[in-house]
Amino acid sequence: MRFWSAVWAIFWKDVRAEFRTKDILTGMLVFAILAVLVFNFAFDLRVERPQTVIPGVMWVAIIFASMLGLNRSFILEQDRGSLAGILLAPVDRSAIYLGKVLGNLVFMFAVEVILLPIMVVLFNVNVLMPSVLLFVGLGTVGFAVVGTIFSAIAVNTRAREVMLPVLLLPVMVPVVIAAVKGTAGILDGNPLSEQMGALRLLIAFDVIFLGIAFLTFDYVLEE
Repeated sequence: MRFWSAVWAIFWKDVRAEFRTKDILTGMLVFAILAVLVFNFAFDLRVERPQTVIPGVMWVAIIFASMLGLNRSFILEQDRGSLAGILLAPVDRSAIYLGKVLGNLVFMFAVEVILLPIMVVLFNVNVLMPSVLLFVGLGTVGFAVVGTIFSAIAVNTRAREVMLPVLLLPVMVPVVIAAVKGTAGILDGNPLSEQMGALRLLIAFDVIFLGIAFLTFDYVLEE
């Protein structure tokens, strides 16, 4: 119970702080919408079937908007001097990790809740199907799980804003490929049963890296 109380405390602290300032959510949402708008104008007169480009457009917007939020996950506390206080708290540091992951997931899902209906309006393609949302959810979990631990690594480096994409993107290649492939297959009208390979890859990635990050987070925070 003490462990989960610590997880909730970290999560609720991040959510309350963000809803007071809205620094992370605003930046993520503006970037995602601008990216979708640019792609929409670029493809408007050149693409006959929007279904062929929507998976790439959607995941580009989600990936880079998510990295903006993940990059700020530990930087704000480092700049305010509160990170040292959190590390001195008498709790398991894996609770800090889980709290941060849950907070990042809330911010990423909040952006997607607004972004996906906008894509439906702009591209006139239904991306709110349950199968598509399943791939979006699993891919987002993968980004939050890996991005949170890499954000903790990058926060103690000099080029911390640049270091996170350098570390994160190569590791996330399987997630990106599986998510784009699965989303494209669903939008092409194929049943979910034909996308089980991509779905299993996403689930396996999320479970494996969550376990690895949970076990190693204590060492990551050691300078």
